Amino acid sequence: MEEVQVGKARIEKVKKRSEYESFTDWARDAAQVITVPVAHFLLHLGIHPNQLTLLGSVLNLLVGAVLAMGHLTLGGWLLAIVAPIDAFDGAMARLTGQRSPLGAFLDSTMDRISEAGLLIGLATHYLYQGRMTEVLLAFVALAGANLVSYTRARAEGLGYTCKIGLLTRLERATILTVGLILGWPTLALWVLAVGSVLTALQRILHVYRLSQQ
Repeated sequence: MEEVQVGKARIEKVKKRSEYESFTDWARDAAQVITVPVAHFLLHLGIHPNQLTLLGSVLNLLVGAVLAMGHLTLGGWLLAIVAPIDAFDGAMARLTGQRSPLGAFLDSTMDRISEAGLLIGLATHYLYQGRMTEVLLAFVALAGANLVSYTRARAEGLGYTCKIGLLTRLERATILTVGLILGWPTLALWVLAVGSVLTALQRILHVYRLSQQ
């Protein structure tokens, strides 16, 4: 009970912040009305945040397999169900104070694996159809997403804050999900490919400006 109270105090402290470094930070706060009760329930079941992280990655890879088989709309709906798991493991860690370097490392690594599984699944589907434009877009989107993650990690390793960006993981997951459900996967891939590369460049310029101060 004391751990939960400490977790609530931390959440209240976050709520008092007037500024957010990214849309993801704001969305995490706004979603606490849902994520916190679910996190309480999962903790009551004895589930560890790292276990949920691994489960989420496995489910994302399964969705990627569904996409590879050509069931794009179904994959979109499944992704809409699976994607929120990424928010619950973080909420659990904050509630219990179980945030650790290992947990952060595992979460970031599994996020990259999950995103790669989804985009490679899409690329596989389009490769079998001979639609090379979509295949290329999927791999550019994947490379851009990895660059977005790397630029932040490298910047923070040098002591700079670097959470800004047009398309962070939350936005990318939302765009892919909506695009698949609405039957606009090619449009979603264009947005992801161009937006991810622009986000990486945005972060590079951000770190450059900080380094000149």
